[in-house]
Amino acid sequence: MKKVLAIDFGASSGRAILGSFDGKKIELTEVHRFSNDPNYENGELRWNATQLFEEIKTGIKKANEIADFEAIAIDTWGVDYGIIGKDGNLIANPYNYRDSRTDNAPQEAFKVIPEKELYNMTGIQVMNFNTLFQLMVEKDIDKAETILMMPDLFGYMLTGEKYCESTICSTSHMFDQKKCDWNWEVIDRFGFPRSIFPTVVKAGTIVGTMKKELADELGVEPKEVIAIGAHDTASAVAAVPSTEKDFIFISCGTWSLFGTVTDEPVLTDLSNKYNITNEYSVDGKIRFLRNIIGLWLIQEAKRQFVKDGKNYSYGDMEELALKSEPFKYLIDPDDPVFVPPGGMLDRICDYCEKTGQGRPQTDGEIVRCIYESIALKYRNSFEKIAECTGKEYKAIHMVGGGTKDKLLCQMTANSTGAKVIAGPIEATALGNIAVQLYAKGYIDDLTDVIMNSAEIKEYMPKDEDMWDEAYKKFKNIIS
Repeated sequence: MKKVLAIDFGASSGRAILGSFDGKKIELTEVHRFSNDPNYENGELRWNATQLFEEIKTGIKKANEIADFEAIAIDTWGVDYGIIGKDGNLIANPYNYRDSRTDNAPQEAFKVIPEKELYNMTGIQVMNFNTLFQLMVEKDIDKAETILMMPDLFGYMLTGEKYCESTICSTSHMFDQKKCDWNWEVIDRFGFPRSIFPTVVKAGTIVGTMKKELADELGVEPKEVIAIGAHDTASAVAAVPSTEKDFIFISCGTWSLFGTVTDEPVLTDLSNKYNITNEYSVDGKIRFLRNIIGLWLIQEAKRQFVKDGKNYSYGDMEELALKSEPFKYLIDPDDPVFVPPGGMLDRICDYCEKTGQGRPQTDGEIVRCIYESIALKYRNSFEKIAECTGKEYKAIHMVGGGTKDKLLCQMTANSTGAKVIAGPIEATALGNIAVQLYAKGYIDDLTDVIMNSAEIKEYMPKDEDMWDEAYKKFKNIIS
């Protein structure tokens, strides 16, 4: 049995998962799980990188107690970064992408490079927290020796090696998708020093070995550290169990990443109009997708319910939704009002009232509104992706933690009219581990191994006429 360790960070939790490979199938064993919550420091929303690295160390120790493993790889969410100073240390905790400092940054950026030109250069969806926009307002950039994206920052803490893995680099809004390197023209025109951007490496590169002093501290033999699809979505897409060349995927968690894989970037007026992003894939292809606010809305609603003394489980929330009238209230999940944490229930009610639907009166009405709105946003994205690529897609592969949510899976099938193939749940960890094994030479064909390793469940569309009517209402609300 070949064994490697995946450290998988989502935007709200993290886990260390041991992968065991018998030559045909990968089995996953979760050895450590922890929360990943940002904190306000002097009014600024930041990640506690030191504490998160302690969680990585705990995961390594726990995995080592179970089995000897050969290598480690880390994936995280996109866009955020840490700054390494001239002394080799992190100068401050990294900003969280939900911090308000970048609220107006895109408008300022377009004064330097107009929006359409910037899209043609990078292929990236405009979101106010993209790395480019964060660096524009970064107060410590003059102290930087190196900028490291989050997974590469943790890799640096493990090895002392500085690099940027291609899939995570591609989320920065400063990446050349065709050359698989930094887009130096963008960097130069914004006046950032080239020296702070590390060498880009492709997924499947063995980047170094754990520092001996760290290995000694943890009581383990120094492990190899591998750059995999360091953007969690890239690893999740690598674990989609499909033999078809053209497929739709939803990597569903706090965010929903809805898209397909293309051979080349899609840089058309239409894809720019629809604000669809092009990000690098582990195999050198392009993830053509939309970032959609996903189960963040459900997570935030649950947090507020608990604060209000209503200790609902997620199952309880589903039951409340199912007992409520369908399509009474709808929202655009991607409206900027829903990005910040806190006060989510009131903001949903305010949105419904502002758009002439009245105000939800029960908890079930709010939860149903969230679920139906996400599913209808999926349909909207499905149509736009297909229009841009000119292809027909018969099924949607839904992967990630959101596949545990049976209500959302069924509503996605109902809304889109497509069969939903749900699973694997731990897609990101599975993709992370598969690419590690590929880098080590233990796997020749990723697809075969993924197909052998993934557990799936299928959902067929229902009540399509009713969802068609609801979609007309939804389009009026988001227009």
